[in-house]
Amino acid sequence: MTTDDDGLLRGESQARTGSAVFVSVAAALGGFLFGYDTAVINGTTGALENQWGIGSVETGVVVSSALLGCAVGAWFAGSLANKIGRPKVMMLAAIVFFITSLGSALATGPIDLTIWRIIGGFAIGAASVIAPAYIAEISPAHLRGRLGSLQQFAIVLGIFGALIVNFGIQASAGGASGEVPWGGTAWRWMFAAAAVPAFVYFMFSLNIPESPRYLVAKQRLDEARVVLAKYVGGDVDTKITEIRESLHSDRPPRISDVRGPRFGLLPIVWVGIFLSMFQQFVGINVIFYYSTSLWQSVGFSENDAFLTSVINSVVNIAGTILAIYLVDRIGRKKLLLWGSAIMFFALGTMAVIFASSPVDAEHNPVLSDAAGVIALIAANVFVFGFAFTWGPVVWVLLGEMFPNRIRASALGVAAAAQWISNWLITVTFPELAQTGLFLAYGLYALFALISFLFVSKMVRETKGVELEDMEKLGRSRAAR
Repeated sequence: MTTDDDGLLRGESQARTGSAVFVSVAAALGGFLFGYDTAVINGTTGALENQWGIGSVETGVVVSSALLGCAVGAWFAGSLANKIGRPKVMMLAAIVFFITSLGSALATGPIDLTIWRIIGGFAIGAASVIAPAYIAEISPAHLRGRLGSLQQFAIVLGIFGALIVNFGIQASAGGASGEVPWGGTAWRWMFAAAAVPAFVYFMFSLNIPESPRYLVAKQRLDEARVVLAKYVGGDVDTKITEIRESLHSDRPPRISDVRGPRFGLLPIVWVGIFLSMFQQFVGINVIFYYSTSLWQSVGFSENDAFLTSVINSVVNIAGTILAIYLVDRIGRKKLLLWGSAIMFFALGTMAVIFASSPVDAEHNPVLSDAAGVIALIAANVFVFGFAFTWGPVVWVLLGEMFPNRIRASALGVAAAAQWISNWLITVTFPELAQTGLFLAYGLYALFALISFLFVSKMVRETKGVELEDMEKLGRSRAAR
């Protein structure tokens, strides 16, 4: 081959990589919506309690209500995507989130705000399923981990973006309960601002192609060839043959395809469910839902507490960037094991600090200056340990670990389990915190330890494995 030919091939490869990155970023913007919603509610909880006179239980319900909608949206998203296609589900999710952002801003009480957040959760849950499935299906194998990590990167950017927007709105109004100069209450504008990323997500969804594996399943082979040639490369006809063989039959995929002989589901689906559950049971979203009020409860001022939330978010972004660099080099399983060990150490440290500190009249721990610094460091070590391991890697695995035929449906089941787990942790934290923060963080540390044992025993490495070969990997797991 001549030098000119080599240059041409490199140019085609670079163009293909650029195209794959663009569509992956577009799909991952659904994660931005989740991250944004997470941080938005964190900034409004105090104002909602003051304006409507609600207590910790009611606050927990309002904060976590979107997660129930997320579980429903995730459950049905896979089946819907198999019927109408991946980009159309993204567009539908963007429209729903846009409407519910404005609805939340106009809420007159906790009940209708909860309803709006549940409906908005449908959109977030659907986007959480479609993004990793779509990215995995349209990415070259050697880039799939890094591109799949964009889902988590978008989530952490959404958290950071909302914190900055919240800070600007809050500063202009003198607090989340104050009036902004252009009219209206600050917390209402925090919710309304979420309509902007929803609109951007919709516009990006209009400009990305359909998944080649969806196109093959629908017998739209000419379109599949064009997409594979532009985004994946290699021998396109061979790839189409492999996809058709992996789909097994001409019958459209159904959610019932995930059923199996053991405990009602296929073993690989159970692995996905437990990965999703452990990702949430370590308590990561407690940091992002309640961090401001948490640090205030242990003696930080309002401004210092908000600053710690921003620091957590920056650490989260840094860790996710590291994950994008490492996931296709080190592999998925090793990163998960590292993360479990780091999180166990950090969470255990926080539990010990809170358990050994005196409490005030409201049973909040009163930290000395030294204990406060150690707790803050441990919290950021925990966030970093999660951010470069369990945060992005679970989404990567959920997007790639299932065989082609059941991918969207199985991902929907696993993501629904993730959202339900998120809801359980979020709604129980206020009561656990009143009992004692040491109890909450001790429980999360225990789950981090169990997650280490689970990964070491049940998770197989998928780095560099073609999607069409995932079924062979699953059979290998079952045969062990």
